[in-house]
Amino acid sequence: MSDILQQVVIDAASIPNVSWSVCLRDAQGHVLAELDAEVPLPTASVGKLFLMTEVALQYEKGSIARDDLLSRNPSVAVKNSGILQYLTQKSLPVEDLVVLVASVSDNYATNILLERIGLPRIHQLAIELGLKSTSLLDRVRNERGDDHPPCLSVGSAEELSGFMDAVRGENLISPEVSATMDRWMGLNADLSMVASALGIDPLAHLDSDRNLVLRNKTGTDSGVRADVGYITAPRSAASYAVIARWNEKHDEGPTRDAVLAAMRAIGNELRNYVTA
Repeated sequence: MSDILQQVVIDAASIPNVSWSVCLRDAQGHVLAELDAEVPLPTASVGKLFLMTEVALQYEKGSIARDDLLSRNPSVAVKNSGILQYLTQKSLPVEDLVVLVASVSDNYATNILLERIGLPRIHQLAIELGLKSTSLLDRVRNERGDDHPPCLSVGSAEELSGFMDAVRGENLISPEVSATMDRWMGLNADLSMVASALGIDPLAHLDSDRNLVLRNKTGTDSGVRADVGYITAPRSAASYAVIARWNEKHDEGPTRDAVLAAMRAIGNELRNYVTA
């Protein structure tokens, strides 16, 4: 089965002018298939995972309470993904803001939480987790200038699949932090990439659907698609990180369709693997 997984990854690499970082792991964390897994690429909103992790850690420490209220700040308001920009509530509990980030990758909620946590703490967390090429680099911005980091986040499939394997095995910092991350990721509504092959309800899959449990976080930007997560079946499991990068000038052309089809093909073979 690992040969089949490796072949579908090799097939993805045949798409012209696309850089990939891919790593698929079994239930013991061993690598099943990979492609340039150690190469860091832009990962868009995937880096929000580390903000979520820090909030979960501060819950455990008592530094933040779930019902602590945080107010909107127009100076960090941003567009695109998320629904907070369309809501009228002036202040929200920390837990509600994290749920917005986890479920719809809410950009404004991300920035409000980052104001409370601080980017330096997120960078320190990445170091504490042993990550060398994976981190959240900046807050979300409507426009990036020369004085800003070049992208929101960066990561390698090797490190991100290992991160997901740690969450699945309840080894990310503590069982409590892992359980909190598992619950939040179960709310993610974006199943457009690797997870599209599972055919489960994108709006309601916190519990098992078709005897499959999915947890994931995605990232989307011009010329970037990233999906990291894990799939659990009654008799097996797999963790994955699949990142694709191509020229953003060609984002609306056929390359995007080819990348999404390749990611779905990888997801289909992962589904076959965990259900075999």
